[in-house]
Amino acid sequence: MSKKQTILKGKNVVLRPLSLKDAPRFCKWLNDSEVTKFLNIYGQKSPTINEERKWIQKSKKDPGKICFSIDTVDGTHIGSISLSNMTGINKDAEYGIFIGNKKYWGQGFGTEAGRLIIDYGFRKLKLHSIYLWFVAYNIRGQKSYDNLGFKKAGVLRENVYRNKCYHDAILMDILIDEYLPAGRQGLKNKKKKI
Repeated sequence: MSKKQTILKGKNVVLRPLSLKDAPRFCKWLNDSEVTKFLNIYGQKSPTINEERKWIQKSKKDPGKICFSIDTVDGTHIGSISLSNMTGINKDAEYGIFIGNKKYWGQGFGTEAGRLIIDYGFRKLKLHSIYLWFVAYNIRGQKSYDNLGFKKAGVLRENVYRNKCYHDAILMDILIDEYLPAGRQGLKNKKKKI
């Protein structure tokens, strides 16, 4: 199935392909410092509509990335979620999520969207691992990542400079055998000596 046609449906959210119609909402959200304080783009100027449309088009064409808009089941667009930096040889990907509509913060929408894309990553894309990193003060994000089964893999101490001080960056990951305990139908990953 083409990634342009993929739609993932949950109880409360729907992950659908990015649309150029999403650009104005993304720009509005990315202009809100309360939203961007959790994102890698913190401190950068917010994108213009044209820049955001170019980002959407580029994301749709990137073979190492699958990115969805997150909608509620009633069709309200609330954010985006992605698996990016996918590598064929390592079969890994970086998880990213962005709930821009603050009305939907802390209600489980992001966690449900995360379950959908992680399941897709392991079952359909046949990934071996999915990883993420976040700034240590993102407590709400960490609760969601813990609920999704991510495990702490490391800390980059004082790696992120925000609000005139340094913060740790926390690295987390989840392996297919942790998500699907039976592994890939008998194709359990066996560590080989190099």
